[in-house]
Amino acid sequence: MKEENNGTPKNKWSRIFRKKWFFPAVYLTIAALLLSVVVWYQNLDNQIQETEDDQSSETYTPAEHDEDAQSVMEQQEVIKMPVVNQDQAEIVTKFYDYNAEQEEQENALVMFNNRFYQSTGIDIASADGETFDVLASLSGTVTEVREDPLLGNVVALSHENDVVTYYASLQGVNVKSGDKVQQGDVLGKAGENMFGQESGTHVHFEIRKDGNEVNPESFFNQPLSALDEASTEDEGTESEATEEEEESVESDGTEESTEDSGTGAEDASTQNSQNSNVEGGNTTDDTSDSSSSEDDA
Repeated sequence: MKEENNGTPKNKWSRIFRKKWFFPAVYLTIAALLLSVVVWYQNLDNQIQETEDDQSSETYTPAEHDEDAQSVMEQQEVIKMPVVNQDQAEIVTKFYDYNAEQEEQENALVMFNNRFYQSTGIDIASADGETFDVLASLSGTVTEVREDPLLGNVVALSHENDVVTYYASLQGVNVKSGDKVQQGDVLGKAGENMFGQESGTHVHFEIRKDGNEVNPESFFNQPLSALDEASTEDEGTESEATEEEEESVESDGTEESTEDSGTGAEDASTQNSQNSNVEGGNTTDDTSDSSSSEDDA
């Protein structure tokens, strides 16, 4: 009996092993386990890579050239009209541009002492004719504060890239030489001056690039770097204009010199005739005085 009982389990396993489905089932089970391990490993690898990417993005440090990039952005400050409310501002005198229309050139002439002068900037006045705050068009350093008998109070600011802004006809000044001002700071109040009496209460505003005046209206609401491009174009235009002027002077020089010499001669002859008349009158008086003295004797 014991031998029969001991052999029963072996017989059960041997019967199972002899089943046709046993070994395929074992193979499928092993294959499923292996596939599960492979999938789990791939998912684990992807999670590790994502974690490393997140950590690298969190620990990102700025590049060494970020400070330079910030300074470049500071150079791109936009040029503003030196007034608080541009809608209430009027440009009563324009910048004299040789390439502008005749009407605009006439509006850019300033009459003083019965003579016309070409405006090297613009005159800005308020629509109601009252005084107003004059603001810094750009951030910069105050290089000049003075009182001019013809132009009124004058303030000059220096900026980057050899740019200077110039403010005249100020009624009062709130800054002094050497001050650092930010764009929009109040420099003073608009006032009147003798040179621009026809403009009334106004501020005379100029922009100078490398010592040359440029039209402020052409650069309002544009970055400071726009002046670099304009200066290059102006140099080419000026060189062409200079060549044309030299050619015209060479062709018309003889006629102009003749006319000038004739005019000067007429003036000189007029003065000489006047002087001779004066001298002749004195001689006649002397003669008449001498003859009368002889009659008395």
